[in-house]
Amino acid sequence: MEVKKHNEISSELHTLFVRTVPESKRVIDRKKNIYQWRPKFRIFTLYVERFKELKRGLHSVFNELRQANKEDYLEIRINSGGGSVNEGIQFYNLMREKFNGRTCAFLDNHGYSMGALLFCMADKRVVYPYSDLMFHNYASAVSGKGGELKARLEHKDKLLRSFFKDMVVEKGFLTAEEFDEMIIGRDFWMDVAEMCRRGIATHVIYENREIKAKKYLKLMKKAKR
Repeated sequence: MEVKKHNEISSELHTLFVRTVPESKRVIDRKKNIYQWRPKFRIFTLYVERFKELKRGLHSVFNELRQANKEDYLEIRINSGGGSVNEGIQFYNLMREKFNGRTCAFLDNHGYSMGALLFCMADKRVVYPYSDLMFHNYASAVSGKGGELKARLEHKDKLLRSFFKDMVVEKGFLTAEEFDEMIIGRDFWMDVAEMCRRGIATHVIYENREIKAKKYLKLMKKAKR
């Protein structure tokens, strides 16, 4: 399949590549001369580091992603220690608005905090044998008058707790009890096997091929015998 380079946009900490895949056809029934046509589409590949943009470059990345059509596809390659949850929620909003059901994230090679949550947002989630992931509660610092601080903290805590819960508990990645432990300070560190067991990872790049998480666990179990 021919793939043509289309565009490249960089912000301070993230880089977006856009390539166009030409129209193609797949044989359904050669005898009956039946084909399935796939229209031209674009693949948006986003490389993500820390969530802490301090300049306007992220606007260009988001604006380019918002030009996506319903046939286009988003790949996210994550190597992130985390950062701003507010920025992470911007990515979540864009993914649901423009790429719902058409996202794939690669944990290449670690995802902590907001990086872990971004990985969980994708429809397909691919890891490598030495990828690792960590969930923990958010950290925050605010300043201002006493009464205003209290109201702001209560509002933000309620909002972020709901967001975290939707990302990890509703999807079955952490139990409700584990989530409560996370809220009071426990960090959850996971290797590839743990991510596969919990359903966080759907696929693994094993040697030179992509296999399903369940198959990877069977191979690892067999290798230990």
